[in-house]
Amino acid sequence: MGIRRVENMCGGKGHVIIKDILEGDELKGKCGLYAQVTIEKGCSLGYHEHHGETETYYILSGEGEYDDNGVKRPVKAGDITITPDGKGHGLTNAGDTDLVFMALIIFD
Repeated sequence: MGIRRVENMCGGKGHVIIKDILEGDELKGKCGLYAQVTIEKGCSLGYHEHHGETETYYILSGEGEYDDNGVKRPVKAGDITITPDGKGHGLTNAGDTDLVFMALIIFD
């Protein structure tokens, strides 16, 4: 499992930490990402669109503000988000602790 720190991901503030659960050949060409992502206090993953793929987040801990095509809503542990092909999203840590979630990108 690789761990990487990405600065200003998709134009967001600060950085995100990505812990790849599966990588390369393990994804069998069907997924673009299967990872645990951490957004620390004061950081965000910027708004971006998906084309030819769908991304799902499963929130494990923390609190955030999810931007679903311009409609913002709070998210917390146990929540699931789905961003289908042609749509966009972003996520900001809105709490005092790390916002941790599983991210899965499936090719359409």
